[in-house]
Amino acid sequence: MKMPTQRHSFIQSPARQLLAIVATLCLLAASGSHAQSAQEFADHVVHYNAMNASMLTPAVAQQYNIQRSTSRGLINITVLEKVMDMPNRPVHAVVNVTARNLTGQLRTLDMQEVEEQGAIYYLGQLRVRDEETFDFHVEVTPDGSTTPLVLEFRQQFYTGD
Repeated sequence: MKMPTQRHSFIQSPARQLLAIVATLCLLAASGSHAQSAQEFADHVVHYNAMNASMLTPAVAQQYNIQRSTSRGLINITVLEKVMDMPNRPVHAVVNVTARNLTGQLRTLDMQEVEEQGAIYYLGQLRVRDEETFDFHVEVTPDGSTTPLVLEFRQQFYTGD
């Protein structure tokens, strides 16, 4: 049974907080210190990444109620609808994520929807240990669709412990 994604709107927060989280993710993408990718489907593109939550600035972590710690992994999912001859458009979705480590332990992540300044993100956290590897299974059902879009990726986390 799929659980609905929690939706939160942070309309009062300043735009620079959103820009800070996006900038952090872009900088991390450039450094190669986490998994970041996108998978294209017929009508949508799903962007996903995983990183250590300690990489966020304290202000961004507080703004989005993220526990900033080296022992916490952060998963970010964005769903975009393809629009002909225009930039892809962010859409709401039900997002379900599970993570299985190499010993077979399965964790279901609580995904939080963040909507601000026309962007929609789905954030989830999990506890990680140094050099722990997770296989992520992501199911995204965009609003107006009944068939989930499925993607999988693997990420190893480093805590420095």
